[in-house]
Amino acid sequence: MIKLALPTGDLRSPAAEVLESLGLNVEGYGEGSRQYRLNVAGQEDVLVRVFRERDIPMQVALGNYDLGITGLAWIRELQARFPQRLLVPLADLKIGQSALFAATAGGASIGSFYPARIATEYPNLAEAFARSARLPRYRVQAVHGAADAYPPEDADIVIVVAADEAALQETGIEPVHHLLDTSAWLVANAQSLAGKDMTAVLSRMQEAAVGTGNGALRLPSPVRGNGARPAAREARTVLRLAIPDGHQQRHVYGALLKAGLTFEGYEEKTYVRRPKSPIDGLEVKVIRPQDMPQLVALGEFDVAITGRDLLNEHLFQFPSSPVHEVVDLQVSQYNISCVVDGNLPAEDLAGAVEYWRSQGKRSLTVAAEFPATADHYARSRHFWRYQVIPIAGASEGFVPEDAEMLIEGTETGRTIAENNLKVIEHIDRSTTAFIARSDAVLEGKRREVYEELRGALAASVEQGSRSREQGS
Repeated sequence: MIKLALPTGDLRSPAAEVLESLGLNVEGYGEGSRQYRLNVAGQEDVLVRVFRERDIPMQVALGNYDLGITGLAWIRELQARFPQRLLVPLADLKIGQSALFAATAGGASIGSFYPARIATEYPNLAEAFARSARLPRYRVQAVHGAADAYPPEDADIVIVVAADEAALQETGIEPVHHLLDTSAWLVANAQSLAGKDMTAVLSRMQEAAVGTGNGALRLPSPVRGNGARPAAREARTVLRLAIPDGHQQRHVYGALLKAGLTFEGYEEKTYVRRPKSPIDGLEVKVIRPQDMPQLVALGEFDVAITGRDLLNEHLFQFPSSPVHEVVDLQVSQYNISCVVDGNLPAEDLAGAVEYWRSQGKRSLTVAAEFPATADHYARSRHFWRYQVIPIAGASEGFVPEDAEMLIEGTETGRTIAENNLKVIEHIDRSTTAFIARSDAVLEGKRREVYEELRGALAASVEQGSRSREQGS
């Protein structure tokens, strides 16, 4: 059996077209099937699993999958940390072409920052970049996306993928170093390549490669600093609020609207990164909700609106972190659940654990987008031995082949059912929350703005609760 890992997201459609042109018709893949285990028409010896692109290099390197299609930037990200992993880039498929840049606000030299704050989705490559440039002092801020929004307030340098330099400039930052030309590549596990007959797939896949290229990472030469040391940081005179993009956006927009708060440029479906606030002394920025708890804890933002699940994930990882929930906005509610194979002969966690023990399982594997939450759950339920696999998404396909259980957010349960899974235990109920730094000292105008914002949100929630009570 040949196991092939394919990407979801932006690469899905072009990858499906390439596969179809080679006579590899992955049933439902190009149509965006919600199932993550797919078959190749006419080839029973090929099993397809759909992943988030960034998870594919690790899965192939570990040998869980023989072949995969993923972006070269994610391949180099893994190799920057684990150069000896058994991951072999085979061929450039010439789809999903873009580039990895280092960029700054206004095109400032990377040697002009001390310390240099680097925001990126590619933290291992950022470390390699900073070491190669001989930056005397730096901090890498790993983010879940939207790194281009961070300069100049929250980062000095970003390592980010863009279609080209012009596309990067449209976001308001200037490229200062071109690290990599990236596109979708065919990768293989070295042991599978040496010991398994994969001709049926490889001979076709390599036909699609226009040329292999070398995919080399171009790291910078040591840079010369300007000799300056940072000036004392000026006291902040405004209150900084982070609000989310993504699936939480429409819920947060509605909650703000009910509280009488509207920010120009932040709508139900569209946004600009820096909406205008009608409240004097309030600065607003749109970023990924996953990054908010840490940024509030670090003091980059004073307050934020994010998911309680994301706040808990942060606190499980950093129990003494000075960030806490201020107001439960009671929107975007869903369960955090333990999910297992739908065919598992057990109806509760105790039964599942007993069954796995009877099958000789010496260790349990837990897949999760919330690894700290998964670790806390496993310890609180006294699993005898376990490992947690951090994943980026497309979670439902990991069970049962690559993990015994999945810690997952579940709302309707539709995708879980379509992938033959079931919830065996509800862990927590998540909601959207207004959070703040618990040890922050807010004085004068900043305290006034904070109280206005907190009061408007709390009053709106209370009014909504009274309306529901009266309606019932």
